[in-house]
Formats: sequence, structure tokens, C-alpha cells
Amino acid sequence: MNFVELFILAVGLSMDAFAVSICKGLAVKKVTVKEMALAGVWFGGFQALMPLIGYFLGSTCEKYITKIDHWIAFTLLVLIGLNMIREAVSKKEECTCQTSSFGFKTMFTMAVATSIDALAVGVTFGFLPNVNIWAAISFIGITTFVFSAAGVKIGSVFGSKYEKKAEIAGGVVLILIGTKILLEHLGVIHF
Repeated sequence: MNFVELFILAVGLSMDAFAVSICKGLAVKKVTVKEMALAGVWFGGFQALMPLIGYFLGSTCEKYITKIDHWIAFTLLVLIGLNMIREAVSKKEECTCQTSSFGFKTMFTMAVATSIDALAVGVTFGFLPNVNIWAAISFIGITTFVFSAAGVKIGSVFGSKYEKKAEIAGGVVLILIGTKILLEHLGVIHF
């Protein structure tokens, strides 16, 4: 996986956390740097942790499923992407955040919920050759940190105008990456 692919993947994965961060920003009257950093650490941390867990799960099963690994990667990424798009389209216009709390329980729940797709992506990393997992999870975590911290501020300034568009874009990106992986393994395209 090259730098451009990793960047696109990291941005796509961070869209759920970005959307939730915008929502958190909407719920807070005056956003502080501390709240922006808290959102970034929670969401970025879990977006880095979950692919690592998925990678170890995927790499331990690799020898059993190497003949179909590209189909698994394709299926997981497409399903995750379609689910992101479905959720974005089905959301009501108003913000769905329940509270403006940045407490442990609230942030933990939201961080886990927004990083489940990253776990599945991590499983696909276990099947792909030449994936530097440490570089990948660092990049995904940092990208999500930046998007989440910015999302809190953007939410407080601009509202939920771009929440759906961000989630739809993230879903499309994951579908495209899954399709590229499949086409490369089938020999249709070469990068």
C-alpha cells in the first residue's frame, strides 16, 4: 500500500469520527482547545488501535484463506462503505448527539462506535502484502486526530451542513479502495 492509498484510506476512515466531532461541536456552546484535543485523542486513538487488532486477527488467519483474501478485503470494504453511505443518507437533518459531554463513558462509546470499520480494515491489512502496520496505524490515528479536533471546531462554527457529505465521501472512498484491491488481485489493473 503506497502513501497516496494510505492517505485516502485514512481520510475515508476518519469521516465517521469527523461527523461525530462536528456533532459534538454543535452541542458545546464555546469550544476549547482541550475539548478539541480530547475528541482527537479519543477518536484518533481508537482509529489506530482497531486496525492493529484487526491486523493481528487477519494475519493469524492468513494461511487459511490466502486464495480468497482479496475477495474478503473487497467485501469488507464495500460493506463498510455502503453502510457509511446508508447511515449518512438515513440520518435526520438535526444533530444526533445525545449530550455535549466529553466524559469517559460518552467518549469511549463514541470512539468504539466510530472505529468498528477500522477493525475490519485492519483485518484486510493482514491479508495484503507489504503493509507496514505501524506506519499505517500511525497515519490513520494522526489523520483522525486532526479531522476530529477540527470537526469539533467546525461544528461549533458551521453546524451540521457538511456532516452527511463527509460520511458519504468516506463510504465511497472505502468502496473504491476495495474495488482496487480486487481488480489488482484479479490482474485487471496494475499499480
